[in-house]
Amino acid sequence: MGRRAFVLVIDACGVGALPDAAAYGDAGTNTLAHLADALGGLQLPSMQALGLGSILPLRGVPASEDPAIHGRLYPLGPGKDSISGHWELMGVVAEHALPTYPEGFPPHLVSMLEQASGHELICNRPDSGIAAIEEFGAEHLRGGALILYTSQDSVLQLAAHVERVAVDELYRACAAVRGAMSGEHAVGRVIARPFTGTAGHFVRTDGRRDFALPPPTPSYLQELQSAGVEVHGVGKIHDLFAGVGVSVSHPGATNASALDAVDQLLAQLPCGLVFANLIETDQVYGHRKDASGFAGALREIDSRLGAMLKRLCEDDLLIVTADHGVDLAHPGTDHTREYAPLLAVTGEMLARRASGGRFGGDRHDGPLANVGATVLRWLTGHEGGGLPGAAFIS
Repeated sequence: MGRRAFVLVIDACGVGALPDAAAYGDAGTNTLAHLADALGGLQLPSMQALGLGSILPLRGVPASEDPAIHGRLYPLGPGKDSISGHWELMGVVAEHALPTYPEGFPPHLVSMLEQASGHELICNRPDSGIAAIEEFGAEHLRGGALILYTSQDSVLQLAAHVERVAVDELYRACAAVRGAMSGEHAVGRVIARPFTGTAGHFVRTDGRRDFALPPPTPSYLQELQSAGVEVHGVGKIHDLFAGVGVSVSHPGATNASALDAVDQLLAQLPCGLVFANLIETDQVYGHRKDASGFAGALREIDSRLGAMLKRLCEDDLLIVTADHGVDLAHPGTDHTREYAPLLAVTGEMLARRASGGRFGGDRHDGPLANVGATVLRWLTGHEGGGLPGAAFIS
């Protein structure tokens, strides 16, 4: 068996406001600390053992006397959404912020989108997905117009009831809109949001699909592929990179399904990178300000992580991090401009600890791109070929 690396991104699990957070309206944000305070503390024994409480003061999660590698990571470029966060983890730094539409899309652009998609559009405002569907779902069912909405992030979302507009047709419409949103209107993602149910009881299905811009520069994923390393994307990783640099895509519409895929790869994959997004802390709980649900999702991830740690081989590397924040204590329901946590451990470190030794992990603070640089060096022994970032494990 060759070397393997596993990168788990706990979506929206920020650990403190970045220095420029005020420019985004996010001064003082801290998703994880404020969540712990709101609930009287968190219980995350696996991440605590790795050093989560050594990254920042965290109620219920004391600092470890012997942490693994731990620290905080920051973006080099603008933005606070999933696409920029994941891109930066793999060495892609956008030069300019992607376009946003805080007042909704202008009339001339809506007309162009209707022509491109072949559907009338309703709503057209920044909104949470559930709120937009609840308010406009009945009108959509009557007339068939797609529900168009956005957020503070660079996204365009189209929602449709599966019994009014077939899911494949919604995907086709979103692909057409993706093609039309170019140039100055090249949003980071066009997102298909199928839903089901009846008025007052609408629910989104697991059929979400993201149509993302391709990364503007090469990534560590492509460096890995060039070196003959397979890249396995779990969850929305394939979509966030528009497939560029991803060898095999595995489903992960829920945390459980994503973690199941990681477990299967842990059991079967002889070598390569597993890059997984765990979406529910963001999509299901963060945007809805559901503190107990967010904490429950973290507990489940922590439990699965504990089981995973027992199965790592000596030549395995595991990294746990995030892409941005979504502070439930902050006004609004959008992402927040925050540091991402870093927890990293190797199989050799775990074996040493199991035999009575110590992790001996250092604190490492640096750019998000250091994750990709570390994975590349771990799996190939190579440096990044001019990409940003530096490995924190030799």
